Formats: sequence, structure tokens, C-alpha cells
Amino acid sequence: MSQKIVILGAGESGMGAALLAVAKGYAVFVSDAGVIAEGRKKELETNNISFEEGGHSLDQVLLADLIIKSPGIPDTAEVVAAALDRGIPVINELEFAYRFTSKPIIAITGSNGKTTTTLLAHHILAKSGKRAGLAGNVGFSLARQVIKDEADIYVVEVSSFQLDGMVEFTADTAVLLNITPDHLDRYGYDFDRYANSKMRVMANMQDTGSIVYCTTNTEANDRVVSFDTPASKIPIGLENNGTNKGYLQDDILYYFAGDKEYRVPLEVLPLRGPHNYLNTLVAIAIAVRYGATELNIIQALPTFRNAPHRLEYIASIDGVDIINDSKATNVDSVVYALGSFDTEIVWIAGGQDKGNDYAQLKGLVNDKVKALICLGADNSRLYENFEPLVDVIVETQDVKEAARMALEYANKSDVILFSPACASFDLFNNYAERGDLFREAVLELKEEINA
Repeated sequence: MSQKIVILGAGESGMGAALLAVAKGYAVFVSDAGVIAEGRKKELETNNISFEEGGHSLDQVLLADLIIKSPGIPDTAEVVAAALDRGIPVINELEFAYRFTSKPIIAITGSNGKTTTTLLAHHILAKSGKRAGLAGNVGFSLARQVIKDEADIYVVEVSSFQLDGMVEFTADTAVLLNITPDHLDRYGYDFDRYANSKMRVMANMQDTGSIVYCTTNTEANDRVVSFDTPASKIPIGLENNGTNKGYLQDDILYYFAGDKEYRVPLEVLPLRGPHNYLNTLVAIAIAVRYGATELNIIQALPTFRNAPHRLEYIASIDGVDIINDSKATNVDSVVYALGSFDTEIVWIAGGQDKGNDYAQLKGLVNDKVKALICLGADNSRLYENFEPLVDVIVETQDVKEAARMALEYANKSDVILFSPACASFDLFNNYAERGDLFREAVLELKEEINA
């Protein structure tokens, strides 16, 4: 009799795990506490996979030999706690998928920048002729791709929630970009627990593996330097300090692998700002490790397009560039965003404050921001922190009005930056909806002005 696997959650990761489990001969039951999307229901039915929605039936779930849960479900959830009490192993989709492929996996994590870096690395590898799978928090689930396992290599964005469910998972290349406070509610407001979760990206590594890390982030640097592992370590930074294998100097990104030097001029980069130079250096280090040449990299970078809502250029209106950075839901992301521009900025911020410490933003705001448009249900903390630093601070709860107000305060060659620093749930369903509505508002405004 085949082993029974229960999948908790019918999102992309759950669906991928279910399909892989069926392909490998397991008996599968999918349980979702919410409503399963119609397209996913049809896929389950087509593949004869039993499922339930609207709640978890403990009598069914606890019959499992193995449980694969969505990263969004904490270990403290009743259904997970009950399974753990029974001694039923609980893992996640990436851990399950790993067990069915021998292909190299590049696992990329960090509090900020991991999506951009993952997409950059994948893009360069693909343009270099590699069959590269894109998985994790971007692309299709790793489990879905492992069913046929046609890729040469998998580039995987990995969150702390996903890392929490790793057991045997071993990256061929592990990447740690940075560690800054985020999702602390999931970790009992204990930063060390969160940081230790990020460090799990390096677990189980062998002497054939490599760890790429950014020395510009003290927390990541110190933890990697002291981490005991047989894997080689590749430090990346912005300064030529004698230690960094990749750095920026004289408008050129340098990367050294062995005795070989790679030089990539900034002019070919599609993304600007110090944090994006770091992201690109990390992507270069990854691509070189798997055979990309300097020419491959220089030819690939200009054709890269970043994911939506991440310093996404929307339009120029009367010489003002308008940028959608709705994904910036924490202060650290906004530090990167403000640091990306050398001109004056009209900043649109606000939303559901997560107990933000705005201290690290004050110098940048004082130097660069001429006006602050607050878009949130409660903007009191933005007023409290930034009213003394900017000439203009106003508020609204309407995204269209926010775009219009920002344009009123911007002059030619200024930048309007929508980088909220807060969660979106006060006025929107999620950051993507918030960013989509902002984009629509800007494009409508441009059409109106140019009519």
C-alpha cells in the first residue's frame, strides 16, 4: 500500500507538491482552509487528487505518513501542531521537490532584493544557453518542474518561511543578500530566531558548494564569516577592500573567479542604485559559477526586465520619472529605493505601519525628499517622523489623488517614488493590488495631460 501524503494549502507550491507526489506513486489528499481557485480545483480533479476546502479535517490529515504544508502556515497552527504531536513529519514543497532531483540548486534568500537577484541570475543563465528553471517565490513551483526535471539548473528564491521547513535540502550555491528585521511576528519578535532561519539556506552544504554573501550588510557578513561549513565563501560588496571577490570601481563592476577577471560597465545595467549594483554582482557571481562568459553577461543585462512593483519605471510626465516600488513594505527597502536616485524626490509612502523604525530614513529624506504624500488610513507616524524634514507633507486615502498630488509638487527632472515602507492591508488587499492601482492612476493621468 502506497504512503499517504497530505498537502496543506492549494496554492502553487501545494499544487506542485501534489502533482509530484502523484507522479511518484503516493496517495495524495489536499486540504485548504480557504477556498480553492477554480483553475486549481479543475487540475486536482483532472489528476484524480482528493481534496477539501474551507477547513482541515483532522481525522483525514492525521492519517498522513508525511505532511507538506504551505510556507504561509505556521507551525503553531492547530492542524500542524496536532500532526507534530503525533510524530508525523511536516516539511514544505521545496524540501519535497529536492528529494527528486539531482540537478544543482541555487537558493537565494535575504530580507530584501531576493526576487530581483533571482530573476537577474536566471536571466543571465538563460541567455548564456543554460536550461534554467525559475522557482520558489517566483515562477512555477520547484515540485511542478521536477516532475519532468528537464532543467540543467534551478534558480530558487527562498523565504525564511520556506527555510523553516528544510531538512535534507542542500543548495549547490547558497546566497545570503542581507538580514534586516522583517516578519518578526512569525518569530515571536525575536530577531535572532529570524536571522537563524535565514542562515538555514547554507545547511547541509558540501565542499563542492559555494556561499555568495554581501559584505555590506553587517548582520549577514558576520554570520557567514563565522559559519562553519566545508563550502567555499564568495564575498561581494561595493568596495575594493582586498577581500571582496566582486565590487564596484570607476563605474565598472568587477568580479574575480580564480585568476579570471570579469568587467561589466554600469552603462549596460538596466537597474540603478547601489543595492541593484550589489544584486547584479551577486547574479554575475552565480552565472560565472555555471559557465557564463563576460560577453554573455554584458549581452544579457540590457534585456533584463524586473518584476512589477520593484522600482518599476511606469512613465515620464512633463520630464518627471514615476516609479512604482509598492513591494517596499519595510523601511530597509525604502532606504534602497531612495538611494537609487540622485535627483530630488517626491515620495509617496504610508499604509499599515508594522512598528517601523524610521531613524535610518531620516538622513536620506532630509537630503533628497522635497515633498511627502502620505497614502494611508493612519498617517500619524509619518507626520511625526518626517514633517520637520520636508517642505511639504500632505495626505490622502485615494491612490489616484496621491499620484495627482505628487505631480503637482514635482518639477522637471524630479522623480516621483511610490515606496510605501508599510504593509498594504489598510486600504488594499496586497502590495500587488496597491501597485497595480498606482500604475493605472499614473497612466490615466499621463493620458489626460497629453490629451
